[in-house]
Amino acid sequence: MEKEYQIFGIRAIIEAVNAGKEIDKVFIQKDAQGDLMRELLKVLKQNSINFTYVPVEKLNRLTHNNHQGAVASISPVKFHDMETLVETVLESGKTPLFLILDQLSDARNFGAIIRTAECTGVDGIIVQKQGSAPVNGDTVKTSAGAVFNVPICKVEHIKDAIFHLQGSGIKTIAATEKTENTIYDVSFSEPVAIIMGSEDRGINPSVLKIVDDKAKLPMYGTISSLNVSVACGAFLYEAVRQRIGSLEG
Repeated sequence: MEKEYQIFGIRAIIEAVNAGKEIDKVFIQKDAQGDLMRELLKVLKQNSINFTYVPVEKLNRLTHNNHQGAVASISPVKFHDMETLVETVLESGKTPLFLILDQLSDARNFGAIIRTAECTGVDGIIVQKQGSAPVNGDTVKTSAGAVFNVPICKVEHIKDAIFHLQGSGIKTIAATEKTENTIYDVSFSEPVAIIMGSEDRGINPSVLKIVDDKAKLPMYGTISSLNVSVACGAFLYEAVRQRIGSLEG
């Protein structure tokens, strides 16, 4: 975590939250006690800010300063309201292309995906507040600055976001091996939101039950899976290919 994206100390974090700073994630020392720590936890929960308990050694690696058992990462970007963004994109007259990341946890994978999303004209990336990769220095570097060009929305629940997109006429397509359809069997030329899962678990089964369609990448090697950022790139460029083809047709 780079220092310009970091706050340490319980009171400093509370004040930052109350001041409306974009706090991406808070690391809290295991077994931390005290009234001030309880106040911090209350503030984080009230504001739906992602936090996790870690050993003190982790906090000591993050900062050499007196952290008092809490270190926060500040997002370098301002997050967008999803409903407002969807409405704006629909009103623009273009064919929407959204990306939903279901519990993606690695900041570098997140950055790589943002970079590809920017190159392929994605209108917005939707992530869940709890359990998602932070937008930090690693994200900025891996995205090659694209994080400042692609709107990112944080939502309480992925399923609610999917229902809203579906209600807005946007088809949801899950990238999953649990289907017979490949990306070449599914239409990406209409308004679409592509859903990518986490690095280790894939897409949540409860999410798979509500999507409009599913697609997988054809695999011919002995290794049965791709890095999520690579797989996401394949999906996004298939969407680009189909959309260019439909315009030419």
